[in-house]
Amino acid sequence: MVRKKTFTEKMKSREAQQFLVIVTFLFAPLLLLIVFTYLPFMRMVQFSFYNMKYIGPKKFVGLANYVDVFHRTEIFRALLVSVYYMGGAVVQLALALFFATLMVFKVKGESVFKAALFFPYLICGIAVGFIFKFFYARGFVLDSLLQMFGMSLESIPYWLQDQSINNISLAATSVWRYTGQNMIMFLGAMMSVDTDLYEAAALDGANNWHRFRYIILPSIKSIIVLNLILSISGSLSAFEPPYVITNGTMGTGTYFVIMNRLAHENQKVGLACAMAIIIICTIAQKLFFAYAFDNGTDDESRAAVRKRKKAEQKRKAQKGAAMS
Repeated sequence: MVRKKTFTEKMKSREAQQFLVIVTFLFAPLLLLIVFTYLPFMRMVQFSFYNMKYIGPKKFVGLANYVDVFHRTEIFRALLVSVYYMGGAVVQLALALFFATLMVFKVKGESVFKAALFFPYLICGIAVGFIFKFFYARGFVLDSLLQMFGMSLESIPYWLQDQSINNISLAATSVWRYTGQNMIMFLGAMMSVDTDLYEAAALDGANNWHRFRYIILPSIKSIIVLNLILSISGSLSAFEPPYVITNGTMGTGTYFVIMNRLAHENQKVGLACAMAIIIICTIAQKLFFAYAFDNGTDDESRAAVRKRKKAEQKRKAQKGAAMS
């Protein structure tokens, strides 16, 4: 007859010791995650069903705040403003990939060049906002530089007041700030590629473009997809440039600037909490990338695999029909 282990014996076993170590190390981060993420999120969901201010009575209104969100034109206009930042994110990734490719092929003064590109990322976002607020101001830095090249002040647009160009100007600040960060990430991925591949390609007569297209690009596709996802998420949550530079006026208010205005200036806390429905956009984005791309470890994207399988099934069906 097998004797049952006592509780003390079970706790002294190897499996129990491993479990205790895991629980001990996970306790602190899980506690912080629950206290500072999940509990505030649940409270925010609760507040979204009330008409309330930060201080004072609150009135239960059900889904009225969510209905109000869909009836406010400035909220949907703010989502359209995010498109400018998404376009800037694409430009930013393209520039980062270009500069990283130059660096991996070794150029003179690359250390200084990398430091100069990465430095803007180290600057506080609020400070970046103040820098560009004066950079774009009428008659200041950018206008003076353009006048040095022969342009008259009357022909220079109002970079922050002209609604046909002000969002492009603000998106450019994000490009300036984050290009260096993405370049470093791309460069780190490129440097992990086996150098023997470069040497073999060079012996076969491949130039830099061929090495980039057939060696570098397939090797770092996971980092490219990751940076693309992060950049799009950051575009949806853009806050510092429009808030500091224009305070969201003249059609530059992004989703989070409008949310901040409703919550802190207008004291419509419940409505601002209901605007957290933006999470649907994030979920949709993640589902899209999960559908379209692989995890960076396979040779083909999921879309390519599906297309290939459909073609194979079609060929088999045609072959079967021909044989019958």
